[in-house]
Amino acid sequence: MRISRGNVQPQLVPDYDGGELPLGESGRVLSPEMFPRLKTMRGHTLITTDGTTVLGADDKAGIAEILTACERLQREKLPHGRIAVCFTPDEEIGHGAELLDLKRLGADFAFTVDGGDPAELNDETFNAAAADLSFHGINVHPGDAKNKMRNAMLVAMEFNALLPGAERPETTEDREGFFHLVSMKGDVEKAELSYIIRDHDAARFEARKAILRQAVRFLNEKYGEGSAELSLREQYRNMAEVLRAQPRIIERAERALRKAGLEPKHVPVRGGTDGSQLSFRGLPCPNLGTGGEGFHGPYEHISAENMDKVTEILVNLVTDC
Repeated sequence: MRISRGNVQPQLVPDYDGGELPLGESGRVLSPEMFPRLKTMRGHTLITTDGTTVLGADDKAGIAEILTACERLQREKLPHGRIAVCFTPDEEIGHGAELLDLKRLGADFAFTVDGGDPAELNDETFNAAAADLSFHGINVHPGDAKNKMRNAMLVAMEFNALLPGAERPETTEDREGFFHLVSMKGDVEKAELSYIIRDHDAARFEARKAILRQAVRFLNEKYGEGSAELSLREQYRNMAEVLRAQPRIIERAERALRKAGLEPKHVPVRGGTDGSQLSFRGLPCPNLGTGGEGFHGPYEHISAENMDKVTEILVNLVTDC
């Protein structure tokens, strides 16, 4: 079944019992076996997909929580300093944050609201790059191909086989980096592969890029110069390099979480956040949870109570004067 990003038909499940939950008539089942944190949402009002689309809680939930916090501050006339709020697109590749006018924003530090567990506090991310590869072949009639044909698709497959097979997203966790093949297309004459490369450690990140370059050199030596081409684009860096020098910002977030009854969980981000780009541009910016899980797919879910808890954390943050 193809998953759509439009025509979202959310399911609202009051007083969720903590067990397996059918997602509409899709045949998919949301299960605590796959998502153990569902057990903590027992009794909550759960919001899920119908199994045919994403939910879009990443990051409509964060937007809703920020705006609800602003509404509370105004309605309850809570004391606070100057607050700047903004919403940026394309956070996975840092493009929106790259264009943000920081002088106009006028903030000394910031927090993104774009994670999972409400107790999470993210002050460490991947270093990230995108790699686009082109492979050029020679196409002749297969009946007369002996010693003449070079199949670009097979050269592309050979390139992928040169990468460490155990260093993929589906085989790694925590601070383990990876090579992730995100798209492929081609024919005998030309093939293209696109990867994202991630690692929390800067030295290992550079080593991953070197592996790509070495594989390209090997194929060009084997099949002839120009058979393989590599384009590497930096996307973002590990914001821990900046935030380690800003402990008071982290301590402020920890106080806000504890005031909301949660013990902070320092979890390294295995994905993108605008906080990386913004931190290196001079705006230190850790990331907070939204309360959701299973993002980018049909199993995406969040609870209303977790969203309320995140709103409470945000109010605590800005009233900590």
